[in-house]
Amino acid sequence: MKNLSNSTPTREVPRNPVVLIPARMASTRLPDKPLADIAGLPMIVQCLRRAEEADVGPVVIACAEAEIAEAVEAAGGRAVLTDPDLPSGSDRIHAALDSFDPEGRHDAVVNLQGDLPTLDPEVVRACVRVLDDPSVDISTAVCAISEDSERTNPNVVKAVLALSDGARSGRALYFSRATVPTGPGDHFHHIGLYTYRRDALTRFVALPASPLELREKLEQLRALEAGMRIDAALVDTVPLGVDTPADLERARALLA
Repeated sequence: MKNLSNSTPTREVPRNPVVLIPARMASTRLPDKPLADIAGLPMIVQCLRRAEEADVGPVVIACAEAEIAEAVEAAGGRAVLTDPDLPSGSDRIHAALDSFDPEGRHDAVVNLQGDLPTLDPEVVRACVRVLDDPSVDISTAVCAISEDSERTNPNVVKAVLALSDGARSGRALYFSRATVPTGPGDHFHHIGLYTYRRDALTRFVALPASPLELREKLEQLRALEAGMRIDAALVDTVPLGVDTPADLERARALLA
């Protein structure tokens, strides 16, 4: 008799991904962040362009406010308005997905942050490729830490991976703001970009916040605690996340 507990899930490789970028105006450190000008375009439009350059599927901005939708549509992009009171970006993209694609044509969803205007499009492609493994529910990305200060910085989230020598992706065992794992060896900087199988996204947003998620303030731990599998692509660059006025000036210099 076949051992069902050890069998590989009968899943197909995602054929029709969609990229969803959640965006909202509320930001304590950088008010009106999505509309901040970077090289002549609103930041959310710069993120739209990076997602388009990845060329993995259509790109839709999941907006909390009409001002963002107007800026996106003026640049030729697609936008969906969502409830501004949704608690997280994951909830926002799930709501936008139901609105944009009620027929269920798109079988994978890239959740791309709206504050990564310098993102290398290859990072998006690498995340999508990880879902070629039928056992993986969610994929993300990491980069090896090269600066010692990042190892102990709690604002740099570390991913603990089961990564074979020479492999370009591995199973994520844990995420933490602490310096983990201990002992000599690489540490990996987690990049906050996710690709979900569609059914995995639906399951994830239905789960309650988990104890480790609340303790570490890391949403992805909810999936791990629920037994979902996350694998991470190993990439070569960490994109600049724009959270402060200083970050914004740096992004402007990089994209000038």
